[in-house]
Amino acid sequence: MRCRSILTALFAAWLACAGASLRADVPEAPHGVLLVAAPGMPDVRFREAVVLVTQTPDGNTVGVIVNRPGERRLTELMPGPHAERYAEPVFVGGPVLPDTLVALFQSPEPPAAPAFHVLRGVYLSMHPANVYPLVAQEDQRFRLYAGFSGWKPGQLADEIAAGAWSIAAPSEEIVFRKDTRGLWRELARPAEGQRTGWR
Repeated sequence: MRCRSILTALFAAWLACAGASLRADVPEAPHGVLLVAAPGMPDVRFREAVVLVTQTPDGNTVGVIVNRPGERRLTELMPGPHAERYAEPVFVGGPVLPDTLVALFQSPEPPAAPAFHVLRGVYLSMHPANVYPLVAQEDQRFRLYAGFSGWKPGQLADEIAAGAWSIAAPSEEIVFRKDTRGLWRELARPAEGQRTGWR
């Protein structure tokens, strides 16, 4: 129980920092965090999932599953010759709007279209003005997702308190890792002795 209260407090503190960074009078700082699904997660959509999340200005939480390569080709989601040449997998970002493209990408400057600043120099966006030009780039680091994950205000905090998730710090190495097959075990293992599991 003590571990759950600590996790909930950590998540609440992160939410407060994220909310502050989204105010117009405060320069936007990175505000992403990793959620690591607890062993025994009953929701198959998030079983053994590692989710990069951030908070929206209205208090919702959104993100993408970073360790679930999908089988769909980009041509199903985006027309054009660049999509036909795209050889990387389109990852499954989550169950919300599964036909919507979401991009996680590096940029030395904040993009012109709306995007979340999740890591230093790394942004998350579903805005076509950010997403579509990436496919034509050859020198920009990015990853594409079909759909995203989302929680209404308070929902994710309740799930963390119930033991469904642990929290980990994100890094570029983690979120852009090519082989993600062992990522969940790698991040879940240190917390296994601290959790009592989903209830």
